[in-house]
Amino acid sequence: MPKTDTAGLTQLGQTTAVPTSPEDAQLERVPYGHEGTQAVVRFTAPEFTSLCPMTGQPDFAHLVIDYIPGKWLVESKSLKLFLFSFRNHGAFHEDCTIHIGKRLVELLDPEWLRIGGYWYPRGGIPIDVFFQTGPAPEGVWIPDQGVATYRGRG
Repeated sequence: MPKTDTAGLTQLGQTTAVPTSPEDAQLERVPYGHEGTQAVVRFTAPEFTSLCPMTGQPDFAHLVIDYIPGKWLVESKSLKLFLFSFRNHGAFHEDCTIHIGKRLVELLDPEWLRIGGYWYPRGGIPIDVFFQTGPAPEGVWIPDQGVATYRGRG
C-alpha cells in the first residue's frame, strides 16, 4: 500500500484559522497513489451553511460531493475549512454549489466529479442544485447520493 505524500501541506496537523471567505480558503491536494484505478471518493457535508445575499439570513444545505480521482485527492481538512468559509458568505444556492464544484475541478482535474446541493427551504421552497463534469465513466459503481426529495429533511 503506497504511503500518501503529505509534503507541502500547510494545514494538516496544524492549528488553522477558519478562512474568512471562500476566495481566501486554501484547498490542498495530495497524490492519489492509485492512478489508473477508478474509485469513487465521496464527501458528505450535512450541515453546510451560507448566507442569503439579499437578507443576510442563514441558508442550510446537505452537500454530497462524489469524484473519481485522476492524479490527486483533495486533502479533507482543507476541504472542511473551505466549506466552513461559506458560513459568512452571501451567495445564492446555485452560486455556492457550482462554485464548490468548479474549485474542486480546478484543483484536482478529476476524471469525473459531481456535487449535489440539497438546500433546505427558503420561502417554503427547497432548492436542489446539481453540477457534474460530464457523464460518469462506464463500469464504475456510483451510488445514489442518498438524499430524499424534501419531506422535512433531517
